[in-house]
Amino acid sequence: MSYLNGEFECKLDNKGRMMIPAGLKKQLPEAEKESFVVNRGFKKYLVIYTKSEWDKKLDELNKLNQYETKNIEFIRYFTRGATELTLDAAGRVNLPQGLLDYAGISGDVVLNCMLTKIEMWDRAAYNAMLSSELENSAAL
Repeated sequence: MSYLNGEFECKLDNKGRMMIPAGLKKQLPEAEKESFVVNRGFKKYLVIYTKSEWDKKLDELNKLNQYETKNIEFIRYFTRGATELTLDAAGRVNLPQGLLDYAGISGDVVLNCMLTKIEMWDRAAYNAMLSSELENSAAL
């Protein structure tokens, strides 16, 4: 998979379904055949992976010593709420209400491409996050 680019605005319908924007779909030629996985982000947003990218993340997690409490807690934290999504005939995904509630997403959505994953934000929360300046970004 190549890296994902762009920022896409879309809406959820009243059943929690979202149409994948055409510009994003073009970057995901496997989307018609391959499912996606959505789970909680580290803050109040959701993260969407293609199934193949999600499996890579799980392979990385599987290398951790699962007899160490910190590793178990991280694996649990990272995978909590992970749900497989498939496109319906109309090109939509149906998002779990519990995950939408976690991220405070109810209608207007921003999909922000982040290398090999897609962040899904409530539009107002995304705009608020963007309005805060990065601190010490030169050190990166």
